[in-house]
Amino acid sequence: MLRFKKPYKLLVLTTLWLFANLGVAQSQKGIWLTDVASKALDSKEGIEAVVKHCKSYGIDQIYVVVWNRGYTLYPSEVMQKTFGKKVAPRFANNDVLQELITAAHAEGLFVHAWFEFGFSSSYQEDDGGHILRAKPQWKAIDNEGKLVSKNGFQWMNAFNPEVQDFLLSLITEVITNYDIDGIQGDDRMPANPSLAGYDPLTIALYQKEHNGKSPPQDYKDPKWVDWRAQKLNLFAKKIYETAKAVDPKIIVTMAPSIFPWSKQEYLQDWPTWVREGWIDYIIPQVYRYNIKRYTRSLDISLGIMPTDKKHQLVPGVLLKVNDYSPSQRFLKKIVKANRKRGLNSEVFFFYEGLKAHPHFFGNIYKDLK
Repeated sequence: MLRFKKPYKLLVLTTLWLFANLGVAQSQKGIWLTDVASKALDSKEGIEAVVKHCKSYGIDQIYVVVWNRGYTLYPSEVMQKTFGKKVAPRFANNDVLQELITAAHAEGLFVHAWFEFGFSSSYQEDDGGHILRAKPQWKAIDNEGKLVSKNGFQWMNAFNPEVQDFLLSLITEVITNYDIDGIQGDDRMPANPSLAGYDPLTIALYQKEHNGKSPPQDYKDPKWVDWRAQKLNLFAKKIYETAKAVDPKIIVTMAPSIFPWSKQEYLQDWPTWVREGWIDYIIPQVYRYNIKRYTRSLDISLGIMPTDKKHQLVPGVLLKVNDYSPSQRFLKKIVKANRKRGLNSEVFFFYEGLKAHPHFFGNIYKDLK
């Protein structure tokens, strides 16, 4: 049963949706919350600390992981029925998604379900993990006939309707069962490495549309890249339409890498998603290590946006990865660069990085103009 939002929550979500769709800039400050290199979700106390930090630092949007390494982080009947894996073992004793929503909403913060792994089935598991062991027909196949594996991630076939329907069923489940404020895909949904597309199903589809001709062996062939990217564009549309059919006021965001690299490497033609109205906000990962490279990448992304949709761009800012964390000086330059370009919002990756910058977020960030 769909859970109806409290009137004030519904009013604010309606306002956010209207801002996104009527060309009005709206200030939003966000953070990605993961279960990797973080224990924040492992206890009620940890979740309450997340909300407390976000509230005090002026961060009102929490993008929490709900899908990675072949598991949901919430109890899922879809996963139970399909794979006999109801929830990630680490979170078997608590519904961390519900706990976060309850705590965040009590403080007026918003929670977005982040489907981090998207079409990736596993990380550093040569056989693709339990999903592809159970359903080998779901494998993404490269031009050597091998399971697609890139940067440690193994992949399902994003062009397979069964795989697409599986991910849509997870999205529908979350929107239906939780008082969630938004859903998000990133550089793995909708996506497939450009290595992919050499499975029998996708080859047959390509041949059907090309008078029996097989796809090029060169997986970077521009027309072959375009053809596959267009198929994923249709899935981006389907995500948007499916989510809105369940809850018209749900906020749909995507957080891809920078274009055109996103298309060349992961078949993500996100300018089309923006142009066609298949997202409410785009949050490109402008992860750069100096201000010159940051502003160049940001300007490229802004230059892609249609004039009447520039307000839908929210930069993704790198706050921590492994042992790296930007200096306070660099963070100030990033935020000032955003504001100079009329961008009043950003989303930081990721929550644990807040702890390295209590002075910046507690005393400086909220006042930067």
